[in-house]
Amino acid sequence: MEEIVNQIADLCGLRDRYALDDAMVRLVYLSGKGAITVVRVLREVGDLGDMHCLTRAEFDAKKMSPTRVPAWKDWRELPALADFPARLQAHTQGSTVQVQGALGAPCLTVLLVGEVRPVLTLLELESDKPLTEPLLRGVEGLMRVYSNLENLLDYGEKDSLTGLLNRKTFDGAFLKAAVEMNTPNDLEPADRRSAHTQDGYWLAVMDIDHFKRVNDDFGHLIGDEVLLLMARLMRTSFRFYDQLYRFGGEEFVILMRCASPDDAAGAVERFRARVQEHLFPQVGHITVSVGYAALRDNDTPGSAFDRADKAVYYAKAHGRNQVVSYQSLVASGELAEEVETEQEIDFF
Repeated sequence: MEEIVNQIADLCGLRDRYALDDAMVRLVYLSGKGAITVVRVLREVGDLGDMHCLTRAEFDAKKMSPTRVPAWKDWRELPALADFPARLQAHTQGSTVQVQGALGAPCLTVLLVGEVRPVLTLLELESDKPLTEPLLRGVEGLMRVYSNLENLLDYGEKDSLTGLLNRKTFDGAFLKAAVEMNTPNDLEPADRRSAHTQDGYWLAVMDIDHFKRVNDDFGHLIGDEVLLLMARLMRTSFRFYDQLYRFGGEEFVILMRCASPDDAAGAVERFRARVQEHLFPQVGHITVSVGYAALRDNDTPGSAFDRADKAVYYAKAHGRNQVVSYQSLVASGELAEEVETEQEIDFF
């Protein structure tokens, strides 16, 4: 009991979601006292009607260290929810499911984490025999702790109006991306065929054209509704692992991991076109201007944002409702490449 209490106390001090997932699967395994052999935290991803399962963290008693599937893996290559009857049943029923495995197969227990639909987080447990009622209640209690901690992280990391990530979380996410860019590929050989989306990160800055007119002509309540609908379009236009931010006002930021410059350009252009075609209630059609730039080795959040911001400024100054690449502006001579020099630092 003392060890579990200490683990819960440590869990409550975590602010990194990956670390939280890893700590949770360890804790659930520990709470099983040998009855649980494998613990997985699964995130449902994909389109409604074609959901797949991303393993956010897994603890296997035979491996004794948490593992996960890369978050940037193409969701269509992930296991389909429909191929796992216990997961599908828990998703459909909205309740805990236990399934006795066939001869030689483990018993599966699937629990829902939180109540956020239509996309869910699942906890899947493997055991040699069905879990006892007291053990199952204990695991469900740990899931409530985990869900509450995730809600607290959401409260601190997300914009209160749109639900997108807020500006203060950007630097940490950017630095993680920079580390991943400079980390050698450590995927298993079977995964390398699908690792084509690991080639680089792009930062896009998006600004709603003439948004002040929306507030002036229709009022701030309608302006807020436009921002909410814009956030919804962003979520449905970009992939589940792209990081979407509202920086304030009508300015949004997207941190994307793409296979090539063409893929990055296509992603932001598709979004721009969707916005142009969308009919906003009472307001009608609006447009966005987007600038984007590739992240560089040893980049900083400020310098990358500045490059993308210069591209969006160019787009707004040259007709709006368009996507502009910082690298293309430099290559065409429209912008001069800024040479970053190392600054001397005085230590006191």
